[in-house]
Amino acid sequence: MLKILGRKTSSNVQKVLWLCSEMNLAYEREDIGGPFGRNRDPAYLALNPNGLVPTIDDDGFVLWESHAIMRYLAAKHGAEALWPANLQERAAIDRWLDWGATVIGPAITPMFLQIIRTPKPDQDPKAIEASRQRTADALGILERQLSGRPYVAGDRFTLADIPSAIQTFRWFQFPVERPDLPNVKAWYERLGERAGYREHVMNPLV
Repeated sequence: MLKILGRKTSSNVQKVLWLCSEMNLAYEREDIGGPFGRNRDPAYLALNPNGLVPTIDDDGFVLWESHAIMRYLAAKHGAEALWPANLQERAAIDRWLDWGATVIGPAITPMFLQIIRTPKPDQDPKAIEASRQRTADALGILERQLSGRPYVAGDRFTLADIPSAIQTFRWFQFPVERPDLPNVKAWYERLGERAGYREHVMNPLV
């Protein structure tokens, strides 16, 4: 059986758990990282030299990096609705997967660390504001992409939606000023109807 190593509050672990829910894929999960530690233990580093989560063990095949894991699982289990075989459709999804990792993720992370992980007296308002502005700019790009389409890559839910949706959930939980982004808000609410999103993403931000 597929084993997922990583705490369920990690955004990167949530990506994989949500995908497994979409595919009705059975798995076992083990808490590693954050308050559970063990991610710097030699045994774990032998699986994932970065010491990060998630890592999967799929009947002896070990893989890390959440987006590589999502692509692998979708391909292995024939989830073409989520990651199609057509190369152009797949590339259109892949660019938004990468955008989630290189644009919106880095934009919102400083705000998450300040608001959620840093005691109030030690928070840096300038860092929060800079991150808020970067995230708003990134979501402006997403707002334009969602104009005239219900999901990031087109008419149906795909892997392209998962990374940005997790960060967007966090964005709507933070006590910050948010610009009016009606397409993003409608997409966010649409995703909230999905069982996997409700189960694996809409959790306390710890």
